[in-house]
Amino acid sequence: MKKLLLVISALGILLSGCTTTAPVSKFSAYRGLYEARPVSVLIMPPINRSTNVEAKEYFHSTLNVPIANAGYYVIPPFLSMEILKRESAFDSELFFDVPLTKFGEVFGADLALFTVIHKWDKTGLLSQVYVEIEYILKSIATNEILYTRKGNITYDTSVSTGASGVFGALADIAASAINTAATKYVDVARICNAYTFKDLPAGKYSPVYLTDSTQVAGPKEFTVRLNSQYK
Repeated sequence: MKKLLLVISALGILLSGCTTTAPVSKFSAYRGLYEARPVSVLIMPPINRSTNVEAKEYFHSTLNVPIANAGYYVIPPFLSMEILKRESAFDSELFFDVPLTKFGEVFGADLALFTVIHKWDKTGLLSQVYVEIEYILKSIATNEILYTRKGNITYDTSVSTGASGVFGALADIAASAINTAATKYVDVARICNAYTFKDLPAGKYSPVYLTDSTQVAGPKEFTVRLNSQYK
């Protein structure tokens, strides 16, 4: 009897570990965003916590396109960056937990996009770029977080030369290492942003505005492997 109970208990633990999270609609995941109906977005300078000192500038330059494609008006990023620099507001971490109404007065934006670059590492031997980035959209009027996602993204830079045998394998490794070194930060950033913001509810200027609420939302935190072929 004891053995039977142990078996049943073990099966219960196993089955509980295999349960999957029920799908969540975009409306359920981002209800505040649908109810607020924001129109415009101010892109704040990225918060760079990685060891890559250039990541901040490169990453900032790639954020406007996927948001505009989703149907939002984006305050021109280069103009806003210059104004923020001039007003000593280049370090976004100083403003994350304070009222954002002043930014609304200056830029007329409804949302502020904060991004945090946690990691940005290249590994030539493994032929990959590893990026960990957090995206946070906050209401400028209320400071409420209306959208957030965090991605652990591996960008595959491996190359196949088509050669066979040991020398072919060595050639592939060498070519992949060179390709990793030559991979542009902008290319990686664009792909990371495209993947992450495909889950963003459509904005006012999108043909599917307010009709995408029943679509299944992606996970708030995700791990994915991508390459240059991702669109």
